[in-house]
Amino acid sequence: MQWAFGALALLALLPLGLHRAIRRGLAAPRVVKTQAPSDLPWQAAVIPTRNGKRLHAWWIPTVAGAPALVVMHGWGGNAEMMLPLAGPLHRAGYALLLVDARCHGRSDDDSFASLPRFAEDIEAALDWLVEQPDVDPNRLGVIGHSVGAGAALLAASRRPTLRAVVSLAAFAHPQVMMRRWLASKRIPYWPLGAYILAYVQRVIGHRFDAIAPVNTIARVACPVLLVHGLEDDTVPLSDAEAILAAAAPGRVQLLRVPGSHDDYGDIDRNLPALTTFLAAAFSDPPAAT
Repeated sequence: MQWAFGALALLALLPLGLHRAIRRGLAAPRVVKTQAPSDLPWQAAVIPTRNGKRLHAWWIPTVAGAPALVVMHGWGGNAEMMLPLAGPLHRAGYALLLVDARCHGRSDDDSFASLPRFAEDIEAALDWLVEQPDVDPNRLGVIGHSVGAGAALLAASRRPTLRAVVSLAAFAHPQVMMRRWLASKRIPYWPLGAYILAYVQRVIGHRFDAIAPVNTIARVACPVLLVHGLEDDTVPLSDAEAILAAAAPGRVQLLRVPGSHDDYGDIDRNLPALTTFLAAAFSDPPAAT
């Protein structure tokens, strides 16, 4: 009889150990920044976000009233990895706020990172921008990479006053992305993979369908530019094409560029297309609220 109680106790502990293993396996690596945008007029900023946490950011202002962009990195990244965009966009006339998401860079840790929490951090950065004296609250946009791109679209679906979103290498659906990850780890979908996906949705507090870019894009009121590398073997080009197909006609553009997932092409070569898109988006009248 004693062995039966022992077996029951072991079975009760199995999910606990599995949950810890899932969290460890999916935790974002924290890469600390090693350089700053030294050739730009930057200032360090500390931004309050959800759960009483604080975000570290670089604020790079320009002339009063210029359009301002929140720039969000991808999973396991930090603001430093978005610096290739900073110089060209600042020279093109944009004020920039490069943010470290929670659990990334120099920002505070939290119980976990997720696409919805990236979106919360983007919204906290937008709220911070609205409070700056030289920022026009009606001329705000977001640029995001990978998970940061999906988060930018989620934030934009809740912020009709945004003027523009640039999505770099967004995936279409978290479940599909996670199933690719499971396959890369040789974890069978049934039953273990299905359990992991259900557990992740329970922890983050959102169904994947509700936060998937292929679904949130239909609720985004502002113009969107999807930029996707032709050699991206992390998120295939077909994901960007699926997001485009799900969008309202005429509101979303897809720019196919040479490059992989993390090196989305030669920014100098693609800058004219990017700045042309942004100039048109900020010249249009604001979306009705």
